[in-house]
Amino acid sequence: MQNTFIDVITSEEQLREVIAPPSQTLLDKVIPALDEHCRAFIAKSPFILIASADAIGSMDVSPKGDPAGFVQVLDDKTLAIPDRPGNRRADTLTNILRNPKIALLFLIPGKQETLRVNGSAMIVRDSWLLERMTVRDKSPNFAIVVSVEEAFMHCAKCVIRSKIWDAEHWPDVDGLASLAHVMVDHAKLSITVDEMQGYVDESYRDRLY
Repeated sequence: MQNTFIDVITSEEQLREVIAPPSQTLLDKVIPALDEHCRAFIAKSPFILIASADAIGSMDVSPKGDPAGFVQVLDDKTLAIPDRPGNRRADTLTNILRNPKIALLFLIPGKQETLRVNGSAMIVRDSWLLERMTVRDKSPNFAIVVSVEEAFMHCAKCVIRSKIWDAEHWPDVDGLASLAHVMVDHAKLSITVDEMQGYVDESYRDRLY
């Protein structure tokens, strides 16, 4: 069954009939560089989301996580993100090669507000930088270096509504399939779920860095 929608917003004018324009204060909170507040937030963030797009606009959002402060602020207009071993799809990296525009969302567990940073990115392999990102005696193969164009704090309403940091309100995940089960089904693999689970466990155990 295909859904049919008849009341569709197709212009900013229609949108602003429902949502009033932002106040000047909200517009002025966007800054063109990383100040002391941004630096302090980034230093305590162990988890970020990276949005990127290819040359024709196909989007991707990729999570990155490491010990708090893993994203390094090189100066007030430049930050660097280590690229750790993953699934080798390299979606973010290939997107950057085709379209350097990038957007970041920094999260701190327990902190209701988030930090958003937008800019342009490039992939670098300079040894002096990669060595600074060493964890467990392993340096990343690449770093994503972002030239900051704008940064601003995002209010806490979405976090308050979701109760994401409140364990008492976390949803029950019983009944959700394991990653191994999903991979066997989605990729139509000829191995068993238990065999796939062994590969997943080995990857988590031995190939974090």
